[in-house]
Amino acid sequence: MGSAAGSWRGATLAWALALALLAWDGGAGALENGLARTPTMGWLHWERFQCSTDCAREPLSCISEQLFMQMADLMVSDGWKDVGYEYVCIDDCWMSLTRDDQDRLQPDPERFPSGIRKLADYVHSKGLKLGIYGDVGNKTCAGFPGSYGYYDLDAQTFADWGVDLLKFDGCNYGTLDQLVEGYRNMSLALNKTGRSIVYSCEWPLYMRPMQKPNYTEIKHYCNHWRNFADIYDAWNSVKNTLEWTVLHQDSIVDVAGPGGWNDPDMLVIGNFGLSWDQQLTQMALWAVMAAPLLMSNDLRHISPQAKWLLQNKHVIAINQDPLGKQGYCITKDNNFELWERPLSGGAYAVAVLNRQEIGGPQIFSFSTSFLGNGLACNPACSIQQILPTSEDWGLHNWVSFLNIEVNPTGTVLLKVVVIGDSPDQKPVMNINKKPSPDIL
Repeated sequence: MGSAAGSWRGATLAWALALALLAWDGGAGALENGLARTPTMGWLHWERFQCSTDCAREPLSCISEQLFMQMADLMVSDGWKDVGYEYVCIDDCWMSLTRDDQDRLQPDPERFPSGIRKLADYVHSKGLKLGIYGDVGNKTCAGFPGSYGYYDLDAQTFADWGVDLLKFDGCNYGTLDQLVEGYRNMSLALNKTGRSIVYSCEWPLYMRPMQKPNYTEIKHYCNHWRNFADIYDAWNSVKNTLEWTVLHQDSIVDVAGPGGWNDPDMLVIGNFGLSWDQQLTQMALWAVMAAPLLMSNDLRHISPQAKWLLQNKHVIAINQDPLGKQGYCITKDNNFELWERPLSGGAYAVAVLNRQEIGGPQIFSFSTSFLGNGLACNPACSIQQILPTSEDWGLHNWVSFLNIEVNPTGTVLLKVVVIGDSPDQKPVMNINKKPSPDIL
C-alpha cells in the first residue's frame, strides 16, 4: 500500500453520499455505513496493557506507537491477518493531557512522536486497519480529554488521521440526555466525514443503571455496543459476562445482526488467569454469541496452544457466519448450559458448557430433537466436533441421543449440518464422547 491514505479515501468515495445523512425513521434498521457486516476482529490493548505510560520503566508494555507497530508486524508475520484479525486498536491513555491550539486532540508527543497519521499509514501498509479510543464525556475514564462539545471536530480529526474504528467510551458524561445525545452526535459526525469508521459504543453499559436501553435505536447509530462490565483475565469475569448474557438474552439477541453486534468485551486468551478449559469456553461462546473478536494479549509472547485456539479457522467461521444470527442458551440443567446458534445453510453451532468448578468431567445428555426447534437434525444430520479438538461424529437422525463429557468450566463446541434426504449410511442412534487430551 504505497499511499495508504489515498487508497482508503478512494475506497470510501462510493459511500460518501450514503453516509452524509443518517435518517432516523423509527424502524429497526442498523447503522447503514456498510461496515461490520460480520463481527469485528482484531487486537485491542486495554486488558493486557491498561494505562501503562512510563516507557522508561516499562518499555515493553508502554502505550506507545512502538507497541502498536510491533503488534501490526506480528499480526501479519504470525498469521493473524490471514485468519481474519484486521484491526489494531488503541484504547485509553494515548492522548496528551491537553488539546492543541486549534482544540484538536493530540497524541502524547513522547510516546507517539510520529503522530497518529504516521501510525495509521504504517498499519495500513501492512494491510491492516487502525482503531482509536475516545469518550463521550468531558474526560476519558483515565482522565484524558473527552469529546463532549467537540464531536464534529474529533470525528474529522480521526478521519484526517486515517482511523478505521472508534471505540467510544462513556465516562464523565454528565446527564443521561448528554450521554444519549453524545453517542448520537458522534455517529452522525463520523458519517459526515465520508470515511468508513466502525463505531464501537458503550451506550447501553452506561445507560442501563438508570434506564432500559432502546437497542433498536442503539443499533441505528452503532456498529457494536458493550452491555456489561469490563472483562479481566479471570474465570469469574468471563463467567459473570456469560451469566449476564443469558439473563438478558431475550432483549439483546434478536437485535444483533450484520452491521450491529452485542459486544461482551475482549478475548483474554493467551494471558495468565484462565485455565485451558476456560480459554476454550471463552473462544467457543464468543463465537456462538457472534461477538467481536478483539484479543487483548501480548502477541510477542503467546503460547502455541493459545495461538492455535485463537486462529482456529472452524471456530472463526462460526463467529463470522454470514447469516449473522446471534446464538443463545436454550436450556440450563444443573451445572450445564446448552447453547445454539443458527448458521447459514440451515446448520447450527452447538455449545455444551459445564459450569461446575469442582470435581472432574461430567456427562450431559440430550436428544438432537432438542436442537433448532427440532429441525437441526431432521430427518438427519452430520455432527462435527470443533473444540476441544476436531472430530467427526458421523451421521445422526432427529432422535439420536448424545452423551457428552465436559471438563469443569470447559465447553464442547459442535457444528450440526442438516441432511435433507435420508442418507444411505445408517445414522448413529446414540453416541458417548469424552473430552480429548489437550493439544500440543
